[in-house]
Amino acid sequence: MNGSIVGSYVVPVHPHPLLVPEQNEGWSRLRTAFDEARDAIKESGADLLIIYSTTWPSIIGHQIQADPNPQWTLVDQDFHDLGSMDYSFNIDAEFAEAWNQANHNRGLKSRTVAYHGFPIDVGSVVALKLLNPDNSIPAVIVSSNVYANRSETTVLAKACLDVIKKTGRKAVAVTAMSMSNRMFTEFIDPSDDRIHSLKDDEWNRKVLEFLEEGRLEDVAQLSRTIHQQIRVQKVVTFKPMWWLSAMNGNRNNLTGRVLAYEALHGAGGAVVQLDPTSTGMGDKEYDEDDV
Repeated sequence: MNGSIVGSYVVPVHPHPLLVPEQNEGWSRLRTAFDEARDAIKESGADLLIIYSTTWPSIIGHQIQADPNPQWTLVDQDFHDLGSMDYSFNIDAEFAEAWNQANHNRGLKSRTVAYHGFPIDVGSVVALKLLNPDNSIPAVIVSSNVYANRSETTVLAKACLDVIKKTGRKAVAVTAMSMSNRMFTEFIDPSDDRIHSLKDDEWNRKVLEFLEEGRLEDVAQLSRTIHQQIRVQKVVTFKPMWWLSAMNGNRNNLTGRVLAYEALHGAGGAVVQLDPTSTGMGDKEYDEDDV
């Protein structure tokens, strides 16, 4: 068998495009971009969605959701006023177990989780409800280890690719994450939403420019600088780009499209599509050693 990554996406984690897109033109544009991404995923013939979510932090190693049908009602801890999110997902438990074993084979700490009421994070819930609303494509969700460095995060992706290739899956890799992450600390009128600061907006646009050029590995190698510039000091960093780049062979010649970029209570939210089709560029501005 010869499985592969047939598409990659960056999507925001906050629930506004899911619950109240009509309250702000920008949130509505994000919702439309989610819909466009959903349609592209269906057209790709994908048979697996892999969600790496920054709003599922783990401490000791990585965790992988392995409940075949997790069901619950989620209320976002920051935006509970927006309402509840009921969910029932189609999880590929067999793939989750195989990925966990592949992690162990490569020397990583990981475990599966599968019990009723496990708190699936908001980023995963928003991504799956908007990208896969009818659960037609089985999914798997992995946590973001707060202490994982570039090497460990890259090996996590390589272990996942081991299973994809062995099982012949046509997989889509999705990172649920914010761009800049400074948010307003008080309630704002939805019509007043904007990126928190000019500095954040400038860095967001620079990152999106790289992604639109398909320069995913350059973004991954710039992630430490990006984190210092536009993210508050919290457990979640810009490391999902390490994972997403490794899932694509650490390449800089993807075909990128920014479907939307808007503010979400001050944070930067973007929907980006990365097609594995080569642009023919391929040169790397940065060249850290392979892991």
